[in-house]
Amino acid sequence: MTADTPLGGRLGDDYPAYTMGRAAEMLGTTPGFLRAIGEARLITPLRSEGGHRRYSRYQLRIGARARALVDQGTPVEAACRIVILEDQLDEAQRINSEFRRAVTDPHTGSH
Repeated sequence: MTADTPLGGRLGDDYPAYTMGRAAEMLGTTPGFLRAIGEARLITPLRSEGGHRRYSRYQLRIGARARALVDQGTPVEAACRIVILEDQLDEAQRINSEFRRAVTDPHTGSH
């Protein structure tokens, strides 16, 4: 997904660049779906000064994964739980890989 702002790629994945309407359009879904995955605590959008929900590219990727599961017939709450668990697994595997590299790195003096 690409940013639709003049800053384009300079925005970080965590920058809340997208309004609810634009985020829903990018995901091919409705604002109600975004509210539902927010209520299921899959994503927590930041709020603008006016109180409007704003979404980051990272949140849109997470929302797209949940939408794909829902499109396959998975209930929203279950889809959100699956995505959370997948995200936790990815993070654990990343940490494990970093640990293994640190242990086997000849510059650390270990193994």
